[in-house]
Amino acid sequence: MRLPVAWIIATKDFSTFMKKKGVIYPLLIPSILVSIVVPLLISFDSSLFGTISIPSLLDSVLFFFVIQAMVMPMTLAAYSIVGEKAEKSLQPLLAAPVTDGEILLGKSLAAWLPAIIAACATASIFMALGDLVTYGSLGYLYFPNMSAAVILLIVIPVVALFAIGVNIIISSRANDIRTAMQLGAFAYLPIAAIFGAGLFHFFVINAINLLIISAIILMIDVILFSISTKTFQREEILTKWK
Repeated sequence: MRLPVAWIIATKDFSTFMKKKGVIYPLLIPSILVSIVVPLLISFDSSLFGTISIPSLLDSVLFFFVIQAMVMPMTLAAYSIVGEKAEKSLQPLLAAPVTDGEILLGKSLAAWLPAIIAACATASIFMALGDLVTYGSLGYLYFPNMSAAVILLIVIPVVALFAIGVNIIISSRANDIRTAMQLGAFAYLPIAAIFGAGLFHFFVINAINLLIISAIILMIDVILFSISTKTFQREEILTKWK
């Protein structure tokens, strides 16, 4: 597999995504709102969130950005394959002398990098505002901490890869973006369950548990990429999507 070739494919998709403002902006709005509104609500009246302590609440809400790191790459991955199928812009790439692995790696990078940057940027805003809350109410800065570091540096990247892997497999067989995204939404369920369990104290979100979860998801990522390269039917796309 030639990494420079995969990077060329990724940069081409980057430029395409930058022109699709209607795709990018709606994906950013929820995380921007959460990063700003939640700290303001906690500062105004933390009892709105029940009896959960402020540090536990901040840790749980930080996990929201993990879910957000799945939303953007799934949408971008769906568009880069199904959208380009419909627009007839994928076929020239499939006819080029590149391997399926190089195509899928390039498209995965194109969906992965913007998601990581967006998730980490909005999470950083949330942590900065969260520190203002804890400094004012508890007398110390809560972030950064080990759990936050693991979430930003490990959990978000591997979860984004998981979302991309699932969506690429689905998009390779789907006929339209809406169908691909609806089927891909099932990938949210296990991550959303962890988020909900942490928010309601059924699951402790700490560095050790997050590292264990990340290791499991990373192994699944490798398996998904292997499956995607075997199920990506470029000949079928070339012959049936003319």
